[in-house]
Amino acid sequence: MPHPLSRAAIVAEAREWIGTRYIHQASVKGVGCDCLGLLRGVWRNCIGVEPETAPPYAPDWAEASGEEALAEAALRHLVPIGRDEFGAGDILLFRWRDGFVAKHAAIASGEGSMIHAHDGAAVCEVALAPWWRRRLAFAFRFPGVD
Repeated sequence: MPHPLSRAAIVAEAREWIGTRYIHQASVKGVGCDCLGLLRGVWRNCIGVEPETAPPYAPDWAEASGEEALAEAALRHLVPIGRDEFGAGDILLFRWRDGFVAKHAAIASGEGSMIHAHDGAAVCEVALAPWWRRRLAFAFRFPGVD
């Protein structure tokens, strides 16, 4: 049964994924996931059935099309908020460089920290350091969270 939808429940669920190794396109807690897989798993365990199936994607998918596919998918299912208005449990999307599309996702876990999965490492909780803040492109809230 899913957790009650609260910021604390979202962060608690994301923290349960810490240590899950990075596997491109995967979304299985304790086995493997990528950054989108982490979000998908938190959605499944906090809200329920995923609202749409993610299409297959290559590690460089975003550069190939130049479209904000990740942000557009987020807009279909999440509540957009200002980039500086996020709190614990909100979803953050990042650009690797100015002019590039957003293709990395994380979950804000508290004051100045986030949980994310990235190539070459397990899911971890890290400081939302200036390097990350400069690359923050979009912020979203799960539906039903105050």
